[in-house]
Amino acid sequence: MTHDELTLRARQVFAHDRYATELTGVELTEVGDGLAVCRLTLTEQHLNAKGAVMGGVLFTLADLAFAAAANSEALAAAPTADAVELHWVSSAAEIHFLSGTRGSTLEARCEAVKRGRSQAVFQSTIVDETGKMIALITTTGAKII
Repeated sequence: MTHDELTLRARQVFAHDRYATELTGVELTEVGDGLAVCRLTLTEQHLNAKGAVMGGVLFTLADLAFAAAANSEALAAAPTADAVELHWVSSAAEIHFLSGTRGSTLEARCEAVKRGRSQAVFQSTIVDETGKMIALITTTGAKII
């Protein structure tokens, strides 16, 4: 399966993650083996009372990138999008808020650090449109069957 086909399949599967995709507006832009990239165009609804991007928005962006990256093998192996079985879930995550956001878009890139049979560790970075790192997230995944 090509990178583009895998990305399209991931979009189909994770369209059912309505909080991230519909309410928050996160878009999957790239999915590969053990990696995923998500993008978000910011609106006023993403801001907290101080006018900064809400921490939960950053976490949601990284969490969807983790879900797609961690489940990339299943996405590639299934014969159709309807047959994909998502077995990897987040069991712990730590987020470090590093800087304020400039501009109107954010991008999260999640990559596998270590993948085992039942546990995995992924790292996500979130950058703003200037390329400045906004947050660093480490997610531990657990395989459920």
